[in-house]
Amino acid sequence: MAYTFSFEKLNVWIDSKVLIKRIYLITRTFPADERFGLTSQLRRASISVASNIAEGTSRKTNKDKARFTTISFSSLMEVLNQIIISKELNFIEENDYQILRKDIEKISNRLNALRKSQLKC
Repeated sequence: MAYTFSFEKLNVWIDSKVLIKRIYLITRTFPADERFGLTSQLRRASISVASNIAEGTSRKTNKDKARFTTISFSSLMEVLNQIIISKELNFIEENDYQILRKDIEKISNRLNALRKSQLKC
């Protein structure tokens, strides 16, 4: 069995992967002319959430780890902004929008808790 890195054990990282998959599935239905607009931006921002969690775990100091958690949170807020816009443009159905909002709320709470724990040490 392969070695499991510390970020792979974090529930917030696991939740972020779920969000990425949902974003990819939902953006498949976006208009073709949004391929280089909202589709690309939403996908990159969602990947940034999980990537910054992973990168942050490799940092030596807790302050540096917390900085990457903050960047992850910022990317998550970018995703939220973009799904709000996508909903207003009728690219996302209400049910999918509500699911994404719940995912984002859960991840944001976990990121805040992670950051607090990183800054306590």
